[in-house]
Amino acid sequence: MLKYFFGCCCLLLTMTAYNQTQINLYNTTMPNSKPCLKVELIPQEGRVSQITVPVLFVYKPIVQDSLHTAVIICPGGGYARLAIDHEGHEVAKALNQQGITAFVLKYRNPIDSDCVVNKELVALQDAQQAIKLIRENAKEYNINPNKLGMLGFSAGGHLTSTVATHFTTTTIENSNNTSLRPNFVVLCYPVISMQDKIAHMGSRNNLLGKNPTKEKIDLYSNELQITNQTPPTFLLHAADDKSVPVMNSIVFYLALLKNNVPAEMLLLQKGGHGFGLHNKAEPINWLNNVFVWMKANQFIKGNVQ
Repeated sequence: MLKYFFGCCCLLLTMTAYNQTQINLYNTTMPNSKPCLKVELIPQEGRVSQITVPVLFVYKPIVQDSLHTAVIICPGGGYARLAIDHEGHEVAKALNQQGITAFVLKYRNPIDSDCVVNKELVALQDAQQAIKLIRENAKEYNINPNKLGMLGFSAGGHLTSTVATHFTTTTIENSNNTSLRPNFVVLCYPVISMQDKIAHMGSRNNLLGKNPTKEKIDLYSNELQITNQTPPTFLLHAADDKSVPVMNSIVFYLALLKNNVPAEMLLLQKGGHGFGLHNKAEPINWLNNVFVWMKANQFIKGNVQ
């Protein structure tokens, strides 16, 4: 009987270890949308595409860090799809283990241009709406609205760095003047630049089209948009990344230093692209480095094991 009791307890703990719910980003008509025939594709190999209804997956930790920090996670996918499992849900669970409330953002992609009016803005609108929604409901989520960060992978890193450098440009309804600036950002093998020499052309084409103007290229080359108000940033990249050149992180890091923005960068010799939490070529738990950095910058206390 005792064995059965402990077995039930273990099952209950497993079932409740990740308190995950789902909420729509918009309660009213979505901005920048138009009727289309696309239907969201059931995730295959951890990827989801043709997203027409953006949502937040909310992961609440069982034991919360005392600073009540939260992080919005933006999976990558070249602005065509989202690697929502290994660059989203799996990361949220790892953040929960550190006591951090996590929000996985399933955002619309500009490649689905027949579903939106302005594809250039659609992902940014969803990301800004996520910040606004979370900050305005901070009490409900039991988080500190001044400890809200973002973590982005690949093209999700470009989206995150765009939010971090374009936060004075409001692309959504924001009559409450809620701050759209994240308090810190973590960029993992991010697309940063739209410049010819180092751009990930798939992401650039999907976001800006195949023949963007120089003005658009410069505007979304986020290394050119950094100011001293850009949030503190942690960067992760592998030197042998053949998809998104490591220079994307390097030019962003150098611009952060030039503008006196607190920054840290972890460059790995090997790992390629898209490894998520598990770099098989160089098995380092890089997320622990992020936690150390967050603690040093007082974004978490780090008192959850």
